[in-house]
Amino acid sequence: MKFDELGLAPEILRAVHDAGYTEPTPIQQQAIPVVLQGLDLMGGAQTGTGKTAGFVLPMLQRLLRHANASSSPARHPVRALILTPTRELAMQVHESVKTYSKHVPLRSVCVFGGVDIKPQTAELKEGREIVVATPGRLLDHVQQKSVHFSQVEVVILDEADRMLDMGFIPDIKRILAMLPSARQSLLFSATFSEEIKKLADVMLKSPQLIEVARRNTVSETITHRLHMVASDHKRHLLLHLLNRSPDMQVLVFVGTKFGTSRLAAWLSRQGVNADAIHGDKSQQQRTEALEAFKSGKARVLVATDVAARGLDIDDLPHVINYELPHVAEDYIHRIGRTGRAGKKGDATSLVAPEEKFRLADIEKLIKFKIEQEEVADFDVHAFPAEREERGDRGERGRGHGHSHRERERHGPKAPVRLPETSAHIPSVPRPPKPVASGGFDASQPYEPAPLSAEAAAKAAQSNDRAEAPPRKPLRPVAALLGGLGKK
Repeated sequence: MKFDELGLAPEILRAVHDAGYTEPTPIQQQAIPVVLQGLDLMGGAQTGTGKTAGFVLPMLQRLLRHANASSSPARHPVRALILTPTRELAMQVHESVKTYSKHVPLRSVCVFGGVDIKPQTAELKEGREIVVATPGRLLDHVQQKSVHFSQVEVVILDEADRMLDMGFIPDIKRILAMLPSARQSLLFSATFSEEIKKLADVMLKSPQLIEVARRNTVSETITHRLHMVASDHKRHLLLHLLNRSPDMQVLVFVGTKFGTSRLAAWLSRQGVNADAIHGDKSQQQRTEALEAFKSGKARVLVATDVAARGLDIDDLPHVINYELPHVAEDYIHRIGRTGRAGKKGDATSLVAPEEKFRLADIEKLIKFKIEQEEVADFDVHAFPAEREERGDRGERGRGHGHSHRERERHGPKAPVRLPETSAHIPSVPRPPKPVASGGFDASQPYEPAPLSAEAAAKAAQSNDRAEAPPRKPLRPVAALLGGLGKK
């Protein structure tokens, strides 16, 4: 099937051909006709199958009747709303909207947090038919009354399962309550759960269900493998794998923000051009890191799961799970960054013994066992055992990076004898102590001379005569003052 057979307008088809596409993917073949009919849709597809174009192209087709070149903001109200869980995914979707609408006079804007809100507000006040947004920043604009939903015709929720994981469902429900009831709603998700079904029941009306593959499955073009390695040696094995293919770009996933920055810095010290991306970095830093990786300036991008959604890189050959994700579904989204659009990809996982239970959850979800391989030319004993510092509070408080195993290897600490006071001053012989005439030594403490027998007798007689003065009788005190009371 060709795109020409899907009933799209010539302006949109020209943009599709300019992008180099001629044949739709399976999800596009099924989704585009349904959306063009104005029906609600619940779509499930693996990442990298082209589902973004599957909803952007028919959405543009349905908004064509409102396209105009007027400069008046009143002629460009918000008519389509696309919600995404992350900033990176919002930017990717917005790029697709701009790519496919370049021959159509429809305006669009991308709204997300982490940047100044004023430029976004200015664009919204100019009038935008299509708004791509993250839920939190969109609600900020709602509070500032810079966006209105009274004429929204289409609402699209992309990566709904990630929305659920990140706790955005209450915000989503708030936004849905502001929209007109007569609208078309589309929900897309790579994985499904009971919570997603409940959200679909609230959001969709008699939806059409489209699934191009079995639920919670991974692309068949991706090769999976794992290497069992102790946590102490993971960084050295990673460096060994990178050195075996020095020209290959690699996306490395780490579980914590602290571990991400630490690993990227260590790789840089080893001569590998690496950068890090995680939630604590500013939006400008994250954008610069992504652009450097996409352009090939950075060979390795170390990321947390914030980049697992919305990172679309052409011909990314390799993804490495430095640490297995805590949630098994995140494994699908991580490795979905490679093997996109039918291309081959490679997914490698470095698994420590304490991560075996996570591996079991992943294999249960994807319904096959991942092949375990030994790295024959990697000698574990050639590297010192270095305990990785984790991002949690307990691990950071263990001292200055010296591991317990290092102390065991060097043995117990020997007792150290401190030097005596003034040991650095050379000894000088002291002069003899001066003694006064009569035998008085001024260097000795004073002691009274012993009394004679006659003087001792006189002192005893004087002590006998000295008696204590008589005590006066106690005066009675009133009972109210705590005295003896009445007799």
